[in-house]
Amino acid sequence: MIASSVGSLRRDIDLSGAILMGLGSMIGTGVFVGIGIAAGVTGPSVLLAIALAAVVATCNALSSAQLAAAKPVSGGTYEYGYTFLTPWLGFTAGWMFMFAKSASAATAALGFAGYLLHTLGIVGYVVPLALLAVLVLTLIVLTGIRSSNRANAVIVSVTIAALFAFVLTGFLFPRGGREANWTPFFASSAPLPGLLEATALMFVAFTGYGRIATLGEEVHEPRVTIPKAIITTLWMSAALYLSVGAVAVSTVGAARLAEATQTEVAPLQIVAAEAIDGEVLALVVTAGAITAMLSVLLNLILGLSRMLLAMGRRGDMPTRLAFINGSGTPTPAVVAVAVVIAALVLVGDVKLTWSFSAFTVLVYYAITNLAALRLPPEQRMFSPLFAWGGLASCVFLAFWVDWQIWLFGLALIAAGLVWHAVSRQLASA
Repeated sequence: MIASSVGSLRRDIDLSGAILMGLGSMIGTGVFVGIGIAAGVTGPSVLLAIALAAVVATCNALSSAQLAAAKPVSGGTYEYGYTFLTPWLGFTAGWMFMFAKSASAATAALGFAGYLLHTLGIVGYVVPLALLAVLVLTLIVLTGIRSSNRANAVIVSVTIAALFAFVLTGFLFPRGGREANWTPFFASSAPLPGLLEATALMFVAFTGYGRIATLGEEVHEPRVTIPKAIITTLWMSAALYLSVGAVAVSTVGAARLAEATQTEVAPLQIVAAEAIDGEVLALVVTAGAITAMLSVLLNLILGLSRMLLAMGRRGDMPTRLAFINGSGTPTPAVVAVAVVIAALVLVGDVKLTWSFSAFTVLVYYAITNLAALRLPPEQRMFSPLFAWGGLASCVFLAFWVDWQIWLFGLALIAAGLVWHAVSRQLASA
């Protein structure tokens, strides 16, 4: 038996709010941490990986946009899988989304702690501070979507201003010796595997537009607002990512960028302080990084709780998670999400959490594209070639992350399907 929720979500988000929600999810961990991780895999060709990831993300974004316009409800591909494919594919999408974005949220919390503690000159305590960030942001989300939107707008504004300052300083006041940082362009003698792995890792950075789709029940005029917000968010973020990546690689080189990511978890702060040689700029970048990580964490808690809400409604998760309080907040789902993120924070390794997120989110978007191919012709907004391109790219890239990651991911899918079958049997008994 599938329980119905108490209350309903309100449409409190307009176009500008949806764009800010997407930017808050995309301009964060990927630019402040993800670029450094990918640079360690492929070298200066990380810029090519960013561009390739943006192309793949565009195909997925077009599929997400038309699906969200056709079915503007919370749950994203979880709901699209149920509607246009099969229940087990819909469940798999929701299951993988939960793990993918929980891992991304944990990376954001660890990145926030890394940047702040490096600024304060404090060694250690990254995990405890990251856990505190999860707690505070969860409390904000529990106050309701309107309060979350106001906090998000402030955070995104600070982040974008800081990144513009970083990029403009890097381009307008270049330092000598930068040409050497671009050679060799690829990090190893076998460039293709590294480039494809880096592309898979950078793809995660572009998937924040999915937050817009998962909030479909809370957006005004979803058929118009959602596609506009998704495409605008994607290309604004791509331009900023490429600019930041170019400045970072040019000033310190890919090897130092990767080292700063793994050791200090604060690569752009290192670039600003050591290479561009500006203490004020380093503080500005730190402020932007801190607000960015908080914004990503805020938006991921929002998106994950709405996914868990949708799964609770169908009985794929405990039905208690479908409860919505009088202010329109799915309180049990928000709390459950916070617990999962906190557990992943305890891993304490940004490369591990980011790589795991890459595999799981690629599986999720493969199902998104498959669902888009099943849309009736009258509901299609774009050529099915985009969905075919997105599907092929996601399946292909998913297996270029470390083999231990994708092997564990496949085991996780199998475990989820067993849970799905058992829960359905118990519900029908």
